[in-house]
Amino acid sequence: MKTFNHKFLRAGHLLLIPGFCALLYSCGSKSAGGDDEDAKVVSQTPVTVTSVSDSTLVDYIDLNATSTTLQKNFVKSNATGYIERADVQLGQNVSKGQVLFTVKTKESQTIGNTINVLDTTFKFSGINRIKASASGYISAISHQMGDYVQDGEQLAIISDRSSFVFLMQLPYELRQYVKLGQNVDLTLPGGIKVAASVKSFMPSVDTVSQTQSIQLKANTNQEIPENLVAKARIVKSARTNTISLPKAAVLANETQTEFWVMKMLNDSTAIKVPVKEGIQSGDRVEILSPRFTPQDKIVLTGNYGLTDTAKVKITKQ
Repeated sequence: MKTFNHKFLRAGHLLLIPGFCALLYSCGSKSAGGDDEDAKVVSQTPVTVTSVSDSTLVDYIDLNATSTTLQKNFVKSNATGYIERADVQLGQNVSKGQVLFTVKTKESQTIGNTINVLDTTFKFSGINRIKASASGYISAISHQMGDYVQDGEQLAIISDRSSFVFLMQLPYELRQYVKLGQNVDLTLPGGIKVAASVKSFMPSVDTVSQTQSIQLKANTNQEIPENLVAKARIVKSARTNTISLPKAAVLANETQTEFWVMKMLNDSTAIKVPVKEGIQSGDRVEILSPRFTPQDKIVLTGNYGLTDTAKVKITKQ
């Protein structure tokens, strides 16, 4: 009986050994296959690339400029009496020396005809003609025909067209960028462009805003109404034939103190390259250093969050 049991157990052990080896081989094969598959899967971020280009960049600031006439001439009565005639309308253009009002004195109203009857050679009319002292347009009318006016009373206002300017409010810290006679581009509502030049500087600044009024003389024959707000572009600096990249290609830290780009090392690897920015204009950024070549490929989109030596896949150039 004991002999039988030993034989049976020995036979059982012999049967289990091949099965256990087969199981180990099967598990090892699966593990090796899984490692191979994991090695083949490489995470690649889809990106698009661009390259540097020579550009002309202009750094500027836009400020408001309001149209106005600095010189206003007041038309006043030169006698006490009644306005017999008023040859003016609001907005009418008038010339220097043109008759605007006719005032008949109150004395001529009462005794003028009596004197003429008594002495026909006296020719007393009591009529005073008031003329324009300067050319311009009528911007205000205070009296109409038939009104009784006092000597020296204001009848109308003539805005002198020759004194038409745009007043630009310039923050005083930007005073260094504006010179007398400097050309300034004005953009009127509707996108109309008008060339202008700096005519003069007001000798004072606003107490609250610390801005200085600058007179801009528009170089155009176009009649521009008063109180029109235009955009005046002040050029701070300009660069010609400088290396630039699109803004989207340049990354920065949270404090905007460090800047870098992701440059393609080869077709599938992007490395981090610190850069030094210059001026910005529109959607372009000047790159002062390092000196990239037109053959260098810079990641344009998909670059956010990439680490140094990141694996990428170029989808579009």
